[in-house]
Amino acid sequence: MSRFWSPFVKDLVPYVPGEQPKLARLVKLNTNENPYGPSPKALEAMRGELGDGLRLYPDPNSDVLKQAVAEHYGIASNQVFLGNGSDEVLAHIFHGLFQHEGPLLFPDISYSFYPVYCGLYGIPFEPVALDEQFRIRIEDYRTANAGIIFPNPNAPTGVLLPLEAIEQLLQHNRDSVVVVDEAYIDFGGQTAISLIDRYDNLLVTQTLSKSRSLAGLRVGLAVGHPDLIEALERIKNSFNSYPLDRLAIVGAAAAFEDRAYFEKTCRQVIESREALVEALVARGFEVLPSAANFIFARHPHQDAAQLAAHLRDQGVIVRHFKQARIAQYLRITIGTPEQNQALLNALD
Repeated sequence: MSRFWSPFVKDLVPYVPGEQPKLARLVKLNTNENPYGPSPKALEAMRGELGDGLRLYPDPNSDVLKQAVAEHYGIASNQVFLGNGSDEVLAHIFHGLFQHEGPLLFPDISYSFYPVYCGLYGIPFEPVALDEQFRIRIEDYRTANAGIIFPNPNAPTGVLLPLEAIEQLLQHNRDSVVVVDEAYIDFGGQTAISLIDRYDNLLVTQTLSKSRSLAGLRVGLAVGHPDLIEALERIKNSFNSYPLDRLAIVGAAAAFEDRAYFEKTCRQVIESREALVEALVARGFEVLPSAANFIFARHPHQDAAQLAAHLRDQGVIVRHFKQARIAQYLRITIGTPEQNQALLNALD
C-alpha cells in the first residue's frame, strides 16, 4: 500500500465494470449497450457544435438540456439535475442525501456500485433480500432507514417493480429519500417521474447510455423536488461546476427531442428480447421476466461460468457474476437480431 494514500483508500473495494474487449469481430453482449446507434439528429447536433466555440467553457447549468428533459416529461426545469453519467449523479446523491443516522437500504442483488459508494462516503447499509423469484418485497423496507435506493427494473435481474408498489413504498417512507434508479425503464416499465409532485422525498435517476444509445457521451440525470435538486447542485458546484461539455449538452438535448427514433429503437430491442427469450426457453433455459435491454438466464444442467467461457471461445461475450444466489445465471444484453442469432448458434 502506498504510504501517500489517505487512510480510507486502502479499505475501498472499487466497482468492476464490464469488460470492454479490444479484440475485433466479437459479439459483445456483456455491458447492456444499445445495439442501435444514436439518433441521427443527436449526431447532427454534435457535429454542428464542433468549431471555435470549444475554446469556451460550456454552460455550467446545461439549461438547453434541462429544458429538453423538462419538456419531455412535462415538469419544471428546476426539478432536473444533470451529471456526467448517471454514476456521477448517484455519487452526488450518496454524498449529499444519504449521510444520516441509520442504514441505507437496497436489494441484496442489485447494482454493485451501491456498496462501493457506501464505502467511499462511509455510509452504513443493509442489503435487503429479494424473494425466491428475485422480486423486491416492499414490506421489507418498512424499517428505520437513512434512505432507500433500487434500480427499476432491477439489475442484473431485469425484474420490474410496478409503479403502484413504488407508491406504496413511498407512502411508508415519508421521512427518508427514496431513489429509483431507472437506467433501463424505457424497455418495458413505467417511470416514477409521474409521482415526484406528490412525494417530495422521491428522486428518479436516468441515463442516456441505454435507451438513447449514448453510453460514450456520459450523460445522466435526476428528477425530483426542487429541494432535493438544490442539494445535488450544491454538491456538484463544490466538486465540478462544468460536468457536461458542449457536445454532450446539444447531443443529449437533440436525443430527447427525437422521440420517434427513441420509440422505434426501444420497440426493436423489446421485440428482439421477447424473441430471444422464446429461443432460449426452447433450449432449456430458465429466464427471469425482464423489462430491461438484457435478460437473466440459467440452464439447469449447464454451469454458467463454463457456458460463458465456451461462448467467449466462439466470439460471444456475456456477463457472469460470481455472487451468491446468482452464480448460475448469465446476464445477456439484447443485441441486433443478427447478434442474438450468433449467440444462439454458439450455444447450439
